[in-house]
Amino acid sequence: MNDYWLSLVLGIIEGVTEFLPVSSTAHLRIAESLFHISLGDGYWKMYTIVIQLGAILCLPIYFRGRIGKFLSTFPQGERGDRTVLTHPLGLTIIAFVVTAIPAFLLTKIIGKHLESLHIMGASLMIGGIIMWIVDAMNARSEKLGPGAPGSRIHTWRMEEISLSQAVWIGACQILSAVFPGTSRSMSTIAAGQIAGMSRASALEFSFFLSIPTMVVATCYDLLKSLRGKGANPIGVSQIDAHGWVVLALGFVVSFLVAYAAVAWFMAWVRKRGFAPFAIYRIIVGALVLAFAARLGA
Repeated sequence: MNDYWLSLVLGIIEGVTEFLPVSSTAHLRIAESLFHISLGDGYWKMYTIVIQLGAILCLPIYFRGRIGKFLSTFPQGERGDRTVLTHPLGLTIIAFVVTAIPAFLLTKIIGKHLESLHIMGASLMIGGIIMWIVDAMNARSEKLGPGAPGSRIHTWRMEEISLSQAVWIGACQILSAVFPGTSRSMSTIAAGQIAGMSRASALEFSFFLSIPTMVVATCYDLLKSLRGKGANPIGVSQIDAHGWVVLALGFVVSFLVAYAAVAWFMAWVRKRGFAPFAIYRIIVGALVLAFAARLGA
């Protein structure tokens, strides 16, 4: 497969899986193994970072209306009962900080585990089981809707999220940084549901939280790579015209596909829930573990 087709395929995989609770890292790692891409190649490591950035940038555009509304009501909120620390934007930053500091301190562990198919496969399966159980626990409350007696859900909109919920979600997101295959989306959505949030509110907060989390992490990795630092770096001067075209293609494809995936996922979850994604995770996790055993990885 030539580099242009490879870039197109990887861009599609990244765009589809980045915001679904199925782990884009695991899917890219599987694709790299199937296409025999060298994980020690600095260019392809940087390519992965670039297409992740393309996917991330779809979120501010897709949620531009919601972001504008939150900015216009900051810090008092819609009803005037919020503060800097309890406004949805403030809570997003708090959850990001709760995740970022431990994740940064654990970078050596993260790097050690990043390429392990065994860990990815196990994380996919365990995460799928947890997601399935949590979504099933909340299914009845979702069907009854707001105000139903005995409901497990007490936060139906992102505007209603509490400080404790934000801190809890940020803490759970650390798992996705330390154990690739867990999925940042899965960990934050399941954490939100456990904390009494509806599917839609947990999903939306997950998307908002991913903006600072992924932008900072991805730009940090990209900067290190372009400056010739870190593991297997590649400087800008080492990339030829062909390399830049491959990067640009992957970036654009990832952005467009991710935008469509986010729009579809928001509509799907409001009506059907996360069970199909949980089942998919369990199946793929089992296949990854079998694949890893065969490779002796």
